[in-house]
Amino acid sequence: MYDNKTFRSVANTENGEVGGETLFHYHQQDQIVWAEYSGGAIVKGFLIATVDSHHRLDMRYQHVNVQGELMTGHCQSTPERLPDGRIRLHERWQWTSGDQSSGESVVEEVAD
Repeated sequence: MYDNKTFRSVANTENGEVGGETLFHYHQQDQIVWAEYSGGAIVKGFLIATVDSHHRLDMRYQHVNVQGELMTGHCQSTPERLPDGRIRLHERWQWTSGDQSSGESVVEEVAD
């Protein structure tokens, strides 16, 4: 479901670092999903997740931001299939570094 898909952030709470310039390149092998991401405030990032039978993702992420800080966190993502067939992920996340605050974001699959 997620292999070779590219996602872009369309909404994020203020305490998040991912923005509209951030692109996520997803891969999947069986129940393991991973992605590389960068753009905007993110210099380089990686995430790894497990996927359940409802295609929900339980992920851990880490990235280096433009200030040179290493940031880490965890996220639960729930997919929605859009009318045009693309995937929208509704995400609830929390930092495990910095202030350990939490937030919500939405990322959508980029059309080919």
